[in-house]
Amino acid sequence: MRIILLSGGSGQRLWPLSNSTRSKQFLRLLPSPDGGTESILQRVYRQLTEADLTKDITIASSAAQRDSITTQIGNDIALVSEPERRGTFPAIALAAAHLLYNEGCNKDEVAVVVPCDTYADNDYFETLQKVADTIKNDSAELALIGIKPTSASTKYGYILPAQKEYAGVDMIKSFTEKPSRKRAEQLISKGALWNGGVFAFKLRFIEDIINRYIDADTFEQVQKNYCKLPAVSFDNEVTEKCHSVAVVTYNGVWKDIASWKALSDELPDKHTGNIITGDGVENTTIINELELPVVCAGIKDAIVVAGYEGVLVCSKNASEDIKQYVEKVATRPMFEERRWGTYKVINSTKYSDGFCTLTKELKLNAGCNISYQIHRHRDEVWTFVNGRGLLVIDGNVTEVTRGSVVHIKKGQLHAVRAITDLEFIEVQTGDILVEEDIERYAWEWK
Repeated sequence: MRIILLSGGSGQRLWPLSNSTRSKQFLRLLPSPDGGTESILQRVYRQLTEADLTKDITIASSAAQRDSITTQIGNDIALVSEPERRGTFPAIALAAAHLLYNEGCNKDEVAVVVPCDTYADNDYFETLQKVADTIKNDSAELALIGIKPTSASTKYGYILPAQKEYAGVDMIKSFTEKPSRKRAEQLISKGALWNGGVFAFKLRFIEDIINRYIDADTFEQVQKNYCKLPAVSFDNEVTEKCHSVAVVTYNGVWKDIASWKALSDELPDKHTGNIITGDGVENTTIINELELPVVCAGIKDAIVVAGYEGVLVCSKNASEDIKQYVEKVATRPMFEERRWGTYKVINSTKYSDGFCTLTKELKLNAGCNISYQIHRHRDEVWTFVNGRGLLVIDGNVTEVTRGSVVHIKKGQLHAVRAITDLEFIEVQTGDILVEEDIERYAWEWK
């Protein structure tokens, strides 16, 4: 069995802590067994490890998430990045092509797609083997996990099983995508299950579907023609069109942490960060990532979150619907976790003549480096405030320490490597200040 761990998300559901690169699965807020905190991704990966299922994992993600993934779970894992975001079907198809053509998997190998942001107990991960066995035994072409509903939720798709035809396996009669509450109640009364977003299949099954759109027999050909795959969900393209679909029922702890209300129920500490609370604060989750204090008084049943992207204040029930408002917030990511450390944007200004400035605080972990690169549209001034490192500009290497100030002009090749943990302030100036203004080159550190 091969696991395809699906990592996606636009970063809007848990705004302002999440953004386009720091999606909900990367927020280190959940309690971990060692007494600290972990992200949803780290929790899922730990549970897969405990179930002895991490030997053959491939993560399907966007390119923007690669650094966050490797920072949180390490480099010893296969990562397949989409050339562009097109939905869960193309992402899963590309990961399957990697297994077929890069890994040389047998076409009868069973792959199980697992969302990386599911909050469940360990029994859920043991159920993955049952789903894989359903496909291995040729009981169906496609198998899913159906979650025993705890409410008539309108957030999930519903699976209506048919009469049992195989021991422990229900064949599926129909699907209903996010019904009204009344319809959900009717479906549950008939034995319907929530669609848990898990898909199991033999690799040849997906290869046949890929070949409908792309004539390919290498991973590179699928990747090059990625735009030819329909930009739809896996359910739309595969599940709803397949005539042989089975479901394995899971009846245990399972949550889609898709809102602050859902996440707040699992947090060990309802107040995190620099917070001062007065009288009348009841059943309220307060999280502050900023150095500035947050003061709350006389507030009940609420979510208060202060982050680099903005500030959220809403009732717990209203937190389910903040996506429609966050979509109106047009901003670049203000905080990112990279393979070398983190950065946060301190200030960004655009003047009337089009001249722009952007100020960042960067923290490099000891032994890590920023790639050797040039910018075409901006100059940069680096002021080092802590630690020691090696700086290279146009091939010339010097040591930098606290108090060092360096001016890097557009078109100059440059990089920095941290000898110890290294912190510096970067001030960008120019007409276009975007992360895409980077051209990377090879440099061998000695």
